[in-house]
Amino acid sequence: MQWLDDLILQALKEDAPHGDITTESIVHENAMGRAVIVAKQDGVICGLPIAAKVFELLDSGTVFEARVQEGDWVTAGQILAEVKGKLRALLMGERTALNFLQRLSGIATLTRRFVQKVAPYGVKIADTRKTTPSLRALEKYAVRCGGGVNHRFSLSDGVLIKDNHIRAAGSIAEAVKRVKARIHHLLRIEVEAQNLDQVREALECDVDAILLDNFSVDEIRQAVQLVLDWAQRNGRPKPLIEVSGGVTLDNVEAIAQTGVDLISVGALTHSAPALDISMEIE
Repeated sequence: MQWLDDLILQALKEDAPHGDITTESIVHENAMGRAVIVAKQDGVICGLPIAAKVFELLDSGTVFEARVQEGDWVTAGQILAEVKGKLRALLMGERTALNFLQRLSGIATLTRRFVQKVAPYGVKIADTRKTTPSLRALEKYAVRCGGGVNHRFSLSDGVLIKDNHIRAAGSIAEAVKRVKARIHHLLRIEVEAQNLDQVREALECDVDAILLDNFSVDEIRQAVQLVLDWAQRNGRPKPLIEVSGGVTLDNVEAIAQTGVDLISVGALTHSAPALDISMEIE
């Protein structure tokens, strides 16, 4: 994939814009070497193909052998991969490869923890657009490796009417009316609600999904019951109910127990700590 090659090359250029003066001074250009990539803490692995591509772009003769699969849970001390090739390429690519691998594995690990909390209730954990610029595709891939699902990749993917859209239009009803006049029939319409009155207004607009933004657990329960009652009373399918805002590992299970369908968590991509991983030349 050319976009991935370009991204990695940019990262390599950032790290060694004029070469690696230390490695080039110490290591002969024809010297060969072997290294192992090792997990320093428990977690979910994601990004091994990206790490492999880093070394391949530096030396096409590099051999990268993964010892685990993407999405595997690993333990501290476990060998994740073995890399063989020109020693200069191994040393020059080490930091860039680890940066990708640690970042993506951190996201996958945090996602897995959220997913495990809600698994008994049939609720899905989704990401958001709160991603690192230029890394969205990779970070959303990491969420999938952790067992989560992807929300919109971009503003072009679907309709999500948020609070500022509602202010701009004057009301939920007017915002939905304007959207329906413009989009084609295959696009789903989701509306963000910040209180129960807005949930009621969204229901009357016959939207496909309602996002409960920063609701307390008690308010979520009330909103879910309101939606169920509306669907039964009108003989209509229930719109999907999503929750976002203020979701943590401490409260996500309680939220899942309310009967919602989807919980989106911005922290998956904007606050996940990197997984500690190292590379050792042998």
